[in-house]
Amino acid sequence: QVQLVESGGGLVQTGGSLRLSCAASGRTFIKYNMGWFRQAPGKEREFVAGIRWSDGRTDYADSVKGRSTISRNNAKNTVDLQMNSLKPEDTAVYYCAARPGSSLSTLVADFGSWGQGTQVTVSS
Repeated sequence: QVQLVESGGGLVQTGGSLRLSCAASGRTFIKYNMGWFRQAPGKEREFVAGIRWSDGRTDYADSVKGRSTISRNNAKNTVDLQMNSLKPEDTAVYYCAARPGSSLSTLVADFGSWGQGTQVTVSS
């Protein structure tokens, strides 16, 4: 397993931008597929974006597609999520997650390692 620590959350106005970062520890980080999820109060945790370790292929939820970019730096063991044109409905706790294997997944149950989360609040 890898240990994950998120940072970069905060309060931003509608239309603003935030960059979330996830720092991973563990020598096998390069072989983990990484994902960002979010959970709003009273709602289930949902997939936001994912990136495959082998070729950098990415996947996005329809709700953030075109507004967000996930990237990873294997040399630094980090995964970032750049979010632009933020909306109040983006308000949630954002979690970084990791899973070994060769395929991307959007399912919470497929990820075995999770960070503690970082709060993103978008004011209207």
